[in-house]
Amino acid sequence: MAVPEEIARSKYVSLTTYRKDGTAVMTPVWQATIDGLMYIVSDADAGKVKRIRRDGRVRVTVCDLRGRIAEGAPTAEGTAQVLDDAGTRTARAIVARKYLLSRVGNWLAKTFHLRKAPVIGITVTI
Repeated sequence: MAVPEEIARSKYVSLTTYRKDGTAVMTPVWQATIDGLMYIVSDADAGKVKRIRRDGRVRVTVCDLRGRIAEGAPTAEGTAQVLDDAGTRTARAIVARKYLLSRVGNWLAKTFHLRKAPVIGITVTI
């Protein structure tokens, strides 16, 4: 099944991952959807990445920059997967196409040889 259109069009989604004890942890993230597959890029050592490696169940909900979810916001349950190096490069390119700030940050880091934390791509299938 594909990511619902109203979620795919959104600028931010609240990505809910689950701790070992089942506690939900919500994090606002940028997302870009292509061919029904949602791509997210995160720091490789982020908690959400560790939780996804252990349990791929996720929920995505349209939210604002701060992660606030409006009444009746579109939500979908899905499965997340951490990508390998090639998949991460693809995810970074897809997310960068949607977000100018991502392109600017990548350009600055490359131009000025800034140290960046390693990142990893994540896909979400609904």
